[in-house]
Amino acid sequence: MEHRRQSEHKTENHAGHVHHSDPVEKTDIKQEFQKYTCPMHPQIMQDGPGKCPLCGMTLIPLKKSVTHDEHEAHTSGIADFKKKFYVVLILTIPIMLLSEMIQHWLNIHFSFPGSKYVLFFLSSIVFFYGGWPFLKGLVGEVRVKNPGMMTLVGFAISVAYIYSVATVFGLEGMDFFWELATLILIMLLGHWIEMKSVAGASRELELLVQLMPDDAHLVNGDKVTDVKTESLKEGDVILIKPGEKIAADGIIAEGESYLNESMLTGESKPVGKSKGDKVIAGSINGNGAIKVTVAHGAKDSYLSQVIKLVQDAQKSKSKTQLIADRAARWLTLIAIVAGITTFLVWYLSGKDLAFSIERMVTVIVICCPHALGLAVPLVVAKSTALSAQHGLLIKNRTAFENSRKITTLVFDKTGTLTVGKFEVSKIVSLIEGLTENELLKYAAALEQNSEHPIATGIIQKAKDLSVTISSAGNFNAITGKGVEATVDNNDIKVVSPGYLKEKNISLPDNYNTDATETVVFVLINDTLAGYISLTDGIRPESAEAIKTLHSNNIKSVLLTGDNKQVAETVAKKLGMTSFFAEVLPHQKLEKIKELQDKGEYVAMTGDGVNDAPALAQANVGIAVGSGSDIAAETAGIVLVNSNPKDVVSLIQFGKATYGKMIQNLIWATGYNVVALPLAAGVLYKMGVLLSPAAGAVLMSVSTVVVAINAKLLKVK
Repeated sequence: MEHRRQSEHKTENHAGHVHHSDPVEKTDIKQEFQKYTCPMHPQIMQDGPGKCPLCGMTLIPLKKSVTHDEHEAHTSGIADFKKKFYVVLILTIPIMLLSEMIQHWLNIHFSFPGSKYVLFFLSSIVFFYGGWPFLKGLVGEVRVKNPGMMTLVGFAISVAYIYSVATVFGLEGMDFFWELATLILIMLLGHWIEMKSVAGASRELELLVQLMPDDAHLVNGDKVTDVKTESLKEGDVILIKPGEKIAADGIIAEGESYLNESMLTGESKPVGKSKGDKVIAGSINGNGAIKVTVAHGAKDSYLSQVIKLVQDAQKSKSKTQLIADRAARWLTLIAIVAGITTFLVWYLSGKDLAFSIERMVTVIVICCPHALGLAVPLVVAKSTALSAQHGLLIKNRTAFENSRKITTLVFDKTGTLTVGKFEVSKIVSLIEGLTENELLKYAAALEQNSEHPIATGIIQKAKDLSVTISSAGNFNAITGKGVEATVDNNDIKVVSPGYLKEKNISLPDNYNTDATETVVFVLINDTLAGYISLTDGIRPESAEAIKTLHSNNIKSVLLTGDNKQVAETVAKKLGMTSFFAEVLPHQKLEKIKELQDKGEYVAMTGDGVNDAPALAQANVGIAVGSGSDIAAETAGIVLVNSNPKDVVSLIQFGKATYGKMIQNLIWATGYNVVALPLAAGVLYKMGVLLSPAAGAVLMSVSTVVVAINAKLLKVK
């Protein structure tokens, strides 16, 4: 029976979720505020300051901020590029006026004694001050043996500057200080715009960090003291005023209110909470004041673990990203080879040194692999954080991207397709003198340590009828079939129909249940004493979810431990493709294999622990209904809620994410295919020739397009 495999596991471990092995690494939420990231490569993140291993840029702190404008104002990297841009812009005006080439084009002549040295001096300031980020980046990339964008730009401006300086001190030819100045000016402007675009595309992780409030109202008797959130510990009681954020995970000790958990679970409707209900740190309180008993410190909070998961997912690389990384490295080599080849071809064909160097510089600049290098990471940064805000936690990037390949989706029934809240509909005693309340008392005694919905339903019924629940001893799980224990000196078993069948115990003559009911049987000293029927209504969203799957040519399969009648009724009502009934936990893996042997690309939904073998066997493992328990080791994706529409949203979002990656890759590579020949001068005889500055504009535009495209990614 489906519920039994879960309840027996939880009963043995008593605490519900805390029993999982190898939990997600805990992260101090305060530490998260002090993370450092690269302004150009947001997937690079570490605990302290340093240099970006990809481009050599100085890492900047990921800060908590109230508004986007404050974020922009305090991000030193963006502010630095902005300042350098304006300084270089002012210096570029006199540089262009003193340039012989510009004067020739404008048909004017303007010079004075020593003007070429003034030109050299101003250009040197532009090169060393404005070009410093690129020169520093070149050194950083070369040091880690990972040449990229900074290497190419730094090399290009260095060649242009050295050649121009040589003309000042005797080399025959015309300098192109003005080309150098405009190239650096455009690169600074491009990077300034790119960094703002990148910040916008990857800001969702910071929004998660911002959910944790700085302060909390600590209750100590009649006194309320404001303390730092990170100082809270297990057992503390905190006051949450109307409109405030919940400062810690915990249980409501007093009061009732509606909480907005949309940023954590994706559930847009406020959730009613009262005494005894769990609350999650970061959710927003409604109009009622509540007191919460803290379950654990900030470092162990659900939000902290989600942030850790998002960071890990952003830093992990899928096959798509590895391909893009290799392509970017190859493009860097191609740019260098193409630049040198362009120089040699033009110079050996008779063109002067200045023209040949200009072509080389343009080719190198225009071939910068920046757009290609950011094509996938920006989408990753956006999608992982955006997913977490909608209750979709991505642990395995490849599994997430592979969700587009799913042809069959296997659903667990209880709590996913159904509400998961069982209510006792019938209690039948089969022994004369044994009342219904006594039968319920025995069943409740065995189920009182379980958190499974069926156990909860039985316990709730006992409470409603004011039945005193006895303690149970010598507890033992009957694998896949039920549980047994000693209650009031009697051997009590609560088992599934499968156990009766296995032991050849006949069903009573008056046994009559509805096909949608789930039944547990109670045995007293190995004698069938009665049974309890429970109903679990089908979620209103389930039918729509199945319909959407079928419209996307994805088959839906019900996999349940319930009897065939229940499974068939639910499957038919929802219009599912097929169903497997009376499946024991260890048999679920075999059912997944059967589907795969038929050529299906299978996604399995399960609780993430007891369904571990099936989740591992499936092409995509999805842990559902885990709530604050996000340590489902075998699942590549964890859904906070059990809503079947979330599973559909996951698949659709996976397709959309992969689509954005491909769009970015096509744009980044296609741009280079077109721009490189133009930069090299293949259409020179037709009058089409790109300047280094024009190449810089095109390169920057391509990166901005990639960033904006990533930013447009949405969860449906």
